[in-house]
Amino acid sequence: MEAPLLERSAGELQLIGDDGDYVPVRGLKAWWRVFCIETAKLWRIGGPIAFQIVCQYGTSSVATIFVGHLGDVELSAFSIATSVVGTFAFGFMLGMGSALETLCGQAFGAGQVHMLGVYMQRSIIILFATCILLSPLYIFATPILRVIGQSNEIAEPAGFYTLLTIPQLFSLSIAFPAQKFLQAQSKVGVLAWIAAVALLSQALWCWLFVDVFGWGTIGAAVAFDLTSWISAIAQFVYVVGWCKDGWKGLSWAAFRDIWAFVRLSLASAVMLCLEIWYIMSIIIIAGNLKDAVTAVGSLSICMNVDGLETMLFVGVNAAISVRVSNELGLGHPRAAKYSVYVTIFQSLLIGILCMAVILTTREYFAIIFTDSENMQRAVAHLSSLLGVTMLLNSIQPVISGVAIGGGWQALVAYINLGCYYIFGLPLGYVLGYVADFGVMGIWGGMIAGLALQTLLLFIVLYKTNWNKEVEQTTERMRKWGGHDTAVSNHQLPMKNGTP
Repeated sequence: MEAPLLERSAGELQLIGDDGDYVPVRGLKAWWRVFCIETAKLWRIGGPIAFQIVCQYGTSSVATIFVGHLGDVELSAFSIATSVVGTFAFGFMLGMGSALETLCGQAFGAGQVHMLGVYMQRSIIILFATCILLSPLYIFATPILRVIGQSNEIAEPAGFYTLLTIPQLFSLSIAFPAQKFLQAQSKVGVLAWIAAVALLSQALWCWLFVDVFGWGTIGAAVAFDLTSWISAIAQFVYVVGWCKDGWKGLSWAAFRDIWAFVRLSLASAVMLCLEIWYIMSIIIIAGNLKDAVTAVGSLSICMNVDGLETMLFVGVNAAISVRVSNELGLGHPRAAKYSVYVTIFQSLLIGILCMAVILTTREYFAIIFTDSENMQRAVAHLSSLLGVTMLLNSIQPVISGVAIGGGWQALVAYINLGCYYIFGLPLGYVLGYVADFGVMGIWGGMIAGLALQTLLLFIVLYKTNWNKEVEQTTERMRKWGGHDTAVSNHQLPMKNGTP
């Protein structure tokens, strides 16, 4: 059983040595061949994953678009609920689920396919418990928003809408593990189809609940919950029904070594959360500015647009993490390294293109989200910063994906903490409030933190010893995979919860 990222084409075989890894590449012609080979491998899986992630994020954006045409206050409040509270939880859940990306990818590369289902079950258990721990954030959203400075005009409805989206939070405990299980095996086509159907369903539900039934913002929240659970259930059913190689039924082995799994999950969660929360925190800080409704609303529109690009690169992040983890599991350090270089170069080109599109359409793209001319002018004023942010965001998720694939999330978490929250966020606050540059100052300071983080990640990547990464992957598979293999040989499949 081979994944598309592991298959060898006729042209690639000419560049492969006796150990199955690339021979050292020298000369432009050889580099061009590697570039073409790695591009095909990356987008064969990265394209469907990116499409699936963008569609998943788009379900929230569709709801925001419908709400945005109800009024500025409704837009600001709903954006706080989905873009701040929802993204806070989304980031943490995505990070906790990304540990599964490391282990499933490396296990699949090492040929331990039977462990994928056990790992997925562990992740579901951990993520469900995480949802319970995050629930108070949803339940007490209104007082929390007041404490951090949001006006009652926004905090009250935002807290109510947040409460309505609790079911969507719990759907992630099923959706993320199922997605990582399938991504590790490059079975991503079905994810793309499910995501496309879910996005169309979201548009239908929003039109029905918001416009036809007249439920307003409540209808958008209900549609968001319904679509999320339909998508999660569809993914899980596919895993159980059509993935017999990796899914061997429910197993008590899922509860073994769970604390070690939690530690890796927490490292992944901290790393990704510090990235996702950083940009979204600008909306909270802006809530204390004069004319908070316009400030929060315009920033929310910009963050929605930036979020779509970010989700594209989350797809690339997933693809490169699968690519790196598979090759490290196979013991191919050069293939892992070359795939990283090619992916970063292509992502940079995409980032430049996205920035150019934003700057070209700066006067018009806000029309999609709001009818308010005042809000549209505010968005146009921020578009230059949005373009720069999108350029920087094209690199950072890719390197994070490499970290997930290699299992060195903790190092990146420390870098993110220092660059974002010790440097960028305080600088943004000083520029925004002390220097009185307002939203432009807040965002400009945070961009400085993002630029510093990107520079440091490049340095880390440059100094990475890929042979050592292979050794660490082998040790991880021996420690976890070997022990679990022994367990799995004696596992008792459960029916109706009874061993």
